[in-house]
Amino acid sequence: MARSVWKGPFVDPSLLKKVEKLKTEPRPTPIKTWSRKSTIIPEFIGVSFLIYNGRKFIPIKISEEMVGHKLGEFSPTRTFNGHTPADKKAAATSTSSGGAKAAEKPQVAK
Repeated sequence: MARSVWKGPFVDPSLLKKVEKLKTEPRPTPIKTWSRKSTIIPEFIGVSFLIYNGRKFIPIKISEEMVGHKLGEFSPTRTFNGHTPADKKAAATSTSSGGAKAAEKPQVAK
């Protein structure tokens, strides 16, 4: 369910304070945040964040296309290491046997 329009986008208040403070600094450093649920607003454009994914901080630089999305969308929490070798072996045998069955069909003379 979406958030109601009259409330506006959710942004962690401490995160907003940090971004406003960062805009005045001559050499901005990335903002470390655990608030994955915060919505990216136009004030965040050009700011670098370090977003926690449960194990490490993922560096993200905010661009215009990211406005309206959540910070957590850009730091995946799960790593996909591919399918197991058993799955690859099963897939290889099914494709090779499927092709062989099609080649073994006898031709019917008309």
